Amino acid sequence: MRIARSTGAVSGLLIALLGVWGAVVPFVGPYFDYSFGVNSTWHYTDERLLLCILPGVAALIGGLAIAWAGSRQAGAAGGWLALTAGAWFVVGPALSRTWEHAGAPIGAPLFGSTRQALELIGYFFGLGALIVALAAFAAGRFASRPAIAAAPAFVATPAVAPALAADATPVPVNGARRSRRGWRSHAVATRTARRRHTAPDDVMPAGRAGTPAD
Repeated sequence: MRIARSTGAVSGLLIALLGVWGAVVPFVGPYFDYSFGVNSTWHYTDERLLLCILPGVAALIGGLAIAWAGSRQAGAAGGWLALTAGAWFVVGPALSRTWEHAGAPIGAPLFGSTRQALELIGYFFGLGALIVALAAFAAGRFASRPAIAAAPAFVATPAVAPALAADATPVPVNGARRSRRGWRSHAVATRTARRRHTAPDDVMPAGRAGTPAD
């Protein structure tokens, strides 16, 4: 069912931007001392792939799908994908304890307590919660917006339709032509008979030339 493409444009673009942030912040955050584990730029680990890159890419794809969706089905699919990515940002660090027993999978937040709190919010918990909220908001808009009715292929205006009907000349079939010719012959014969009946006595009737009048 078609709907307006502007339904999830803003929320979809915001989700896409947040997905990009979540995927690249572990690599560029150390440039401004905003990092986990080690304060080194472009430091790759498998844990960062699972906890940051993959959910960030999923949020990017889901956000773009929401922004460009032209139907309820496409918008709902993008919303669920973004919702899953945001939920993984929130619960991923806790679930990572099931496969990593040596401590935090991507390391502990660095520097002072205030910065550590901001790193936890910006890397995982706050980021995921914001993506979930935007995805839920977009899904609600897709569910509530009215559908766009399909435009008819051709609509004749009242001023044009009678003109077309008046200009149209029907083409009769052979039987109709014969009937029209027979009606015309009958009409001519009737008019001729009336003229003979109403002609004056001193006027010679048509068809009797050469015969003296009584």
